[in-house]
Amino acid sequence: MARYSFTGALLGLLACTQLVVAAPAQVQKREVSDDIFKNLEFFSQYSAAAYCQGNNNSTGTKITCSEKNCNLVEAADTNTITEFQNSIKTDVTGFVAVDKTNSLIVLAFRGSKSLQNWITDFSFLTTETTLCDDCDASSGFWDSWGEAKDNVLAAIKKAQDENPDFKVISTGHSLGGALATIAAGVLRKQGVVTDLYTYGAPKVGKKAFADVLADGKTGENFRVTHLNDPVSRLPPDWLGFKHIEPEYYISSDNTDMPTVDDVALFTDDSAGNAKDPDSDSEAHRMYFGRIGKCEGDDNIKQGELQFDIL
Repeated sequence: MARYSFTGALLGLLACTQLVVAAPAQVQKREVSDDIFKNLEFFSQYSAAAYCQGNNNSTGTKITCSEKNCNLVEAADTNTITEFQNSIKTDVTGFVAVDKTNSLIVLAFRGSKSLQNWITDFSFLTTETTLCDDCDASSGFWDSWGEAKDNVLAAIKKAQDENPDFKVISTGHSLGGALATIAAGVLRKQGVVTDLYTYGAPKVGKKAFADVLADGKTGENFRVTHLNDPVSRLPPDWLGFKHIEPEYYISSDNTDMPTVDDVALFTDDSAGNAKDPDSDSEAHRMYFGRIGKCEGDDNIKQGELQFDIL
């Protein structure tokens, strides 16, 4: 079976997805609490920080954002225990950090930035995973996770040994959200209670995969989407992919910072963003501000995966 090309997949799948969502359905939505809203904003800034190269190539340093778009994270006492970037196959990039102010261990993956990332995004063939029987997921996402897995898991174990009372968080935007989803599933299977925060993430796996991630026994899911974000509707349902639940849907436009009243909770993955009639690439970039603002501040060269653990 041939692998989808980026251009063909993007144009063709968005067209098919829009056909699917053309007929709206009545789905009950729920309000979001102030505390949850604050967490959604806070962890969006950790996802934003993963786009800043200084957080991916200097293990043992404080999390900062050169574009000043992660002020809440910068205000905390943070230190990375591993940073990684530049794998040849998928360019998987991110960090694991300890946040002493908020008693957190945070794993953050960068979203799509390079050609390798885009190829990973649009590898819609599936593969078996270790999460459960029939837990098939995108082979591109699973392979990308595999490049960083051993060192990420070692870093989180080290951080937990040193900070046993800290909560583990897995987060990311776009491709980073897909990788964060897989990481959360793997950590939970190992018995590590892990909360998951994703922003504009595509669907990662088939129904069994989504069901395992949504069981709520070893961590909560916060899958954030935005009005007219096309990436959250990919891959389409007719390829057998299914989103994890629940969904936190931002209904504000691209020019306004969302308020708590702009966010609704849906427990049906055919609601919220799935019912949006349009596709707007700018909507994919806007999650509590321009989430990938750091992506243009440095040119990342491709090479051997760089990965250090303190």
